[in-house]
Amino acid sequence: MLALALLLAGGAATGCGGRATTHHKPGTTHEQASGKVGTLLTADDGAGHRLREVPAEGAPEVRLAARPDFEDGWNLQLTVANFRFTPDSAGGAALPGAGHAHLELDGRKLARLYGPWFHLPAAQVPAGGGPHTLTVRLYADDHTAWAVAGKPVEATLELAAGSGRSSHPHSPAAPSPTPPEAAQDTDRTVTITVRDGKVSPAPGRVELTRGERVALRVTSDRADTLHVHGFDKELALPAGQEATLILTADRTGLFEVETHESDLVLTQLLVR
Repeated sequence: MLALALLLAGGAATGCGGRATTHHKPGTTHEQASGKVGTLLTADDGAGHRLREVPAEGAPEVRLAARPDFEDGWNLQLTVANFRFTPDSAGGAALPGAGHAHLELDGRKLARLYGPWFHLPAAQVPAGGGPHTLTVRLYADDHTAWAVAGKPVEATLELAAGSGRSSHPHSPAAPSPTPPEAAQDTDRTVTITVRDGKVSPAPGRVELTRGERVALRVTSDRADTLHVHGFDKELALPAGQEATLILTADRTGLFEVETHESDLVLTQLLVR
């Protein structure tokens, strides 16, 4: 009996085919769950993310379009083929045709995207210097960049400076103090401190139910701007002073909370 128990325990530990098991969704293979999709190249996307090459036939594709918003900035639309956005799996293994996108302006990362639409405020685009280049690039859940023939799967377009500015643009950099009583009228409060380029507590995920109100209370040792991607919410962070942003989680998905100047991920909001 003891020998049989040890044999069964060994089989459970190794899983299918005698290999160590990984937790993955039903219907996916071990190769998919362990990220063995395509060929991992030594080249990267220019920002340290290695390229994951797949055959051209059936490879992910993306197109990018921008239209001026009637109030401020631009509304960007990503049209994808052979690809689906998987916000719940970010940070997991590379699955075929799944993942997220990065948005860059003139080579500088602006946001990680988990859906086909994104509002780009005019304040994020320099007013001078001629046309600017927007690039959107597709990534797997393990943050490798999908690639074909050694080149990342991406799309670019030129954005004319000032074309998305209205006569009454938003002013996201202006301080927006929140009364203490307003911050108390929320379902969840998240307190974050940024000091010497480090985030405390370490960035994680805050799980919310759609419709809940959350207060983000952030103190930074340097002046910066808080940005909640997907909700297009921004708040000035005065140096050394606590600032609070309150938002209603009225859409589902995974949304990053970042700082503009220091380019730090503060937390992620997972709304179900």
